[in-house]
Amino acid sequence: MLKIKEFQQKLQDEQGLGTLEIVLIIAVLIAVALIFRTQLSSFAKSLINKVFDYSIIDGISY
Repeated sequence: MLKIKEFQQKLQDEQGLGTLEIVLIIAVLIAVALIFRTQLSSFAKSLINKVFDYSIIDGISY
């Protein structure tokens, strides 16, 4: 009987993240991504170009 009461208390406990909080966080992240999409895409393109720039590798002598 004690375990049933503990289980009921855990169900009524309001600590932790609920579904609404997670949905709100995701909505805010999507809104920020949509607002700054041009800056984010240009940053990603420049980062990819720097990572895959073969002129750095060609300049290294063995």
